[in-house]
Amino acid sequence: MPYQPHIFADNPLDRGDQQRRDEAWLEERTLDPDTKFLLMPGLEVPLSDGTAPSLRWLNADDLNGLAVDGPPVFLGLQDGRAHFAVYVPKTDGAAEELTSDKSIVFSDARRAATILALQETGIVAQARAQLDWHNRHGFCSVCGAPTEMGRGGHVRQCPECNAQHFPRTDPVAIMLVHDGDRCLLGQSRGRLSRMRMYSALAGFIDQGESIEEAVAREVKEEAGIEVKNVRYHSSQPWPFPSSLMIGCHAEAVTTDISIDSEEMADVQWFDREELLLALEGRSERLSVPQPLAIAHHLIKTWATKTI
Repeated sequence: MPYQPHIFADNPLDRGDQQRRDEAWLEERTLDPDTKFLLMPGLEVPLSDGTAPSLRWLNADDLNGLAVDGPPVFLGLQDGRAHFAVYVPKTDGAAEELTSDKSIVFSDARRAATILALQETGIVAQARAQLDWHNRHGFCSVCGAPTEMGRGGHVRQCPECNAQHFPRTDPVAIMLVHDGDRCLLGQSRGRLSRMRMYSALAGFIDQGESIEEAVAREVKEEAGIEVKNVRYHSSQPWPFPSSLMIGCHAEAVTTDISIDSEEMADVQWFDREELLLALEGRSERLSVPQPLAIAHHLIKTWATKTI
């Protein structure tokens, strides 16, 4: 099956690994009138106000006029132009001034991703994840000293013990388990149970664990089902705060469900006909994730027999 990028993937920027090593070059780019800046108050996404919203970029003069103090994070290059992301607290004066501009609309990243072009959602994923990581990692985990940003945001350096800290991505296995014409879906405690929605089972991959092992372990823990023939389907960056969803299909070896009641509100087998109705929004007892999430595509490829 040809690769079809998911929302939050297909980032068009060249991340400029060599360029980001040159601090003088980075400084020059922040002053270049051709450079583009994505200012994200409270990690919200700035959009152009119109019938076809797109990312609303600022230039160096715009940024200077807003008196932004936070260091810009270098995202990469496109057509020779440098692109940076800048975080400011929503209560910051620069944020208040920017939000007063009626030509700019600010949106939660999830909502923005449903209306932006695919490649722009990839930029949003990178910008949101990196800015959030810097907000959370201002101190060295080795000695506790304040750290300093380097390589345009690709590392934080400790001036006291010289430890280097790099932005991390947490791998998550998400899997659709099937048994003939049935598939296994779960309802986690919290948001999904309030929405009466069922989705593919998922969980973080442990240290020293393969993707296949993580799939088998998570399904066994959450549903008591044993699986075989784990097959990779696709992956999706998920910047909340910074995960990589690794989508798989797997065949059930056993079928009797034993729920982990601490994590799951419910786990059930659903037949293919019910899934097809749910994908069309016509099921009276089942709703499934929207195309924003990789779970939707795992379910759809199985239900439509396009695995």
